[in-house]
Amino acid sequence: MKKNKWSLLLAMMIVSVQGMAQVRQEYLLEKDWKFAKGDHPQAEQTVFDDAQWQTVTVPHDWAITGPFDGNNDLQKVAIVQNGETEAGMKAGRTGGLPFIGAGWYRLSFGVPGFRPGKRVVLLFDGAMSNAVVYVNGKKAGNWPYGYNSFSFDITDYIHAEGKNTLAVRLENFAQSSRWYPGAGLYRNVHLIVTNDTYVPVWGTYITTPVVSADKAAVQLRTAVNRKGTKQLVEIRTRLLNAAGKVIATVVDQVSPDSTAITQRFTIEHPVLWSPETPVLYKAVTQLYEGKQLKDEYETPFGIRTIEYKAGKGFLLNGQARKFKGVCNHHDLGPLGAAINTAALRRQIRLLKDMGCDAIRTSHNMPAPELVKLCDEMGILLMVESFDEWKAPKVKNGYSRYFDEWVEKDLVNMVHHYRNNPSNIMWSIGNEVPDQSTKDGKDIARRLQDICHREDPTRPVTVGMDRIDDAIKMGFAAVLDIPGFNYKPHRYPEAHSKLPQGFLMGTETASTVSSRGVYKFPLAFYKNKAYDDNQCSSYDFEACSWSQVPDDEFVQQDDLDYVIGEFVWTGFDYLGEPTPYDAKWPSHSSYFGIFDLAGLPKDRFYLYRSKWNPGQPTMHILPHWTWPGREGEVTPVFCYTNYPSAELFVNGKSMGRISKDSSSRQSRYRLMWKDVVYQPGVIKVVAYDVNGKAVGLDSVKTAGKPHHIVLEADRKQLTADGKDLVYITASVVDKDGNLCPSADNLLRFNVTGAGSFKAVANGDATSLESFQLPQMKVFSGKLVFIVRAGEKKGSIKAVAQSGGLQDASCTVKVQ
Repeated sequence: MKKNKWSLLLAMMIVSVQGMAQVRQEYLLEKDWKFAKGDHPQAEQTVFDDAQWQTVTVPHDWAITGPFDGNNDLQKVAIVQNGETEAGMKAGRTGGLPFIGAGWYRLSFGVPGFRPGKRVVLLFDGAMSNAVVYVNGKKAGNWPYGYNSFSFDITDYIHAEGKNTLAVRLENFAQSSRWYPGAGLYRNVHLIVTNDTYVPVWGTYITTPVVSADKAAVQLRTAVNRKGTKQLVEIRTRLLNAAGKVIATVVDQVSPDSTAITQRFTIEHPVLWSPETPVLYKAVTQLYEGKQLKDEYETPFGIRTIEYKAGKGFLLNGQARKFKGVCNHHDLGPLGAAINTAALRRQIRLLKDMGCDAIRTSHNMPAPELVKLCDEMGILLMVESFDEWKAPKVKNGYSRYFDEWVEKDLVNMVHHYRNNPSNIMWSIGNEVPDQSTKDGKDIARRLQDICHREDPTRPVTVGMDRIDDAIKMGFAAVLDIPGFNYKPHRYPEAHSKLPQGFLMGTETASTVSSRGVYKFPLAFYKNKAYDDNQCSSYDFEACSWSQVPDDEFVQQDDLDYVIGEFVWTGFDYLGEPTPYDAKWPSHSSYFGIFDLAGLPKDRFYLYRSKWNPGQPTMHILPHWTWPGREGEVTPVFCYTNYPSAELFVNGKSMGRISKDSSSRQSRYRLMWKDVVYQPGVIKVVAYDVNGKAVGLDSVKTAGKPHHIVLEADRKQLTADGKDLVYITASVVDKDGNLCPSADNLLRFNVTGAGSFKAVANGDATSLESFQLPQMKVFSGKLVFIVRAGEKKGSIKAVAQSGGLQDASCTVKVQ
């Protein structure tokens, strides 16, 4: 009898644990989707025959496979933000990729565990765009804005037995964007199954109203939905530290008439979240009706304080700091808009090495994977919403949805990201023409009030480009944080006229360059165009409305009330190929500190020398392989965080110089402008403040291309079918020197536990496919991407080219 008793208790324990594990299930709907471009009448019906459609995995961008064509979304427009007054044809403004038109996705899926008393929700992280969602032939809902997340309760449409049919119609209009938006189900789709008493999507709101080194007060507001009989609900919440240890527990009850409850906790000696210490806690909330566990919901959070004060600027955990930020669009270069966590993690890793501590999600709601990574890796976020309000910039932009959808979109954005410690401000717009209208300030106040209503803990900004109108019309004075785009020379004037006591560079620099390309003679240029559709990497070229980096550096350093900058842009992106937006075949931007392949341009080292002073930076430009330029002036720059350096050309000193304030550039760069080119070696020796030699960099004249070198950014991947390794391929001479003008066609072969995914060379004029396992190097380099499979093993990647010795590398998959 005793044995039977313990067997029965063990069985009860197993049932109990299984019951807890099954109260909430979330599935990613990833594989075996059917896709077809164009419109397909009756495609929402369950009996529709999609056998001939393409089978795809979501996230999926239907347009990134191309082909490129200057007639794709050819726009005749005057770009007012760029100072244009007459309309002209813009060929590459949205990337020259075929994203226009309708597309359908269909999926046959089951709902494990669905039965009476269960609820089913579909959550879309983003769908580009004008989504209409059908379940088993019935419309479940629609959401037009392609960048926002949205959900529908589909319980009433689900079959309890067998398969269900999900159909999604999407449509992108011509002239709906100023950059490449992507197309399709480009972010994740979630199926969430709960009991009929549950926490809804984004149903918790956590704040830390009191924070000190000794203790933190934590408040957690939890919404409770009841679809069955209303009963008393007990809410049990545990707070866990980063090690998973329970550090606080609170139990409360929610009456049958209540829909939410606030619970309060105290954490002793909290570890504060910051970019330097991105420590996360977690709240685990359980809903009980009697003894029955109805739901379990997890809320990751961080403990930190943010303040914006006149005379002090931005304070994180009581310490003043200035944003060293970049603006980033949402595409991932050769991957297109289809979200991938490994690709985002690589971007953040590269940015942090540069010293970057902030990202502006220009000009739209970010993917949740990005926000989660910023929480975990330590990046401050300006979460942005719109590029348009009521006044249009493009014919079919957000202005067509504004009146009906703006509050819904803002509420979803705020609810989605108000628990993330990395998020330190909301941006409700970018360069909206409404700055110049009489009701613009009222719109700004209304949208700001919505953000304050849903989240009183964060301030609101707008990136303003029309500084005169924004100040004169009262627009800038309304905002919590006045943010200005490309106006460093007018910061003192704006500060004197506005009440906030601080301001911010929401968008700065817009310096243009092509990696490894240098133009002569050296000079400052605005909107300079060349026959080859490239820009000089001396970092002296900008747009008509913008500046070189140093112009912003000076104001950030000298004006205490300027609280930081967000450089346009961290990475090159598809579309907006200024200054070549009217000159095909340019299809991607030149603004990036990193190119479209994620390779650093020279500018990376200029920003690193200023933003990451704790790590030595030594970088010489240009390359030193100039056949035909013998005897011609070829300036040499050094980007370094050391105060002085000496240049040697073939062993002869060109002089030792120090940074000084005689010009904006000489304050941040070391420049030898009169160097005459002769083949050989250039070497820079850097000195510290005591005159001690502490750094060295050199560049040699390269010989003929001889072999390929491969360098993988990771040695091991996870066998999840999604993880990525980025492999840089370089063409070098027999001694290993990069051949800077090499344009060899490389071919790739990937075998083993992974597969070739994409390739990019950073050349905005290249019309080669990202998806074919071959491409020409640009300025001697390219990057190809390999994706892990779902089984452990090894991946071997080989790069080959006629006339060159090939190369290979191996990556493990665990």
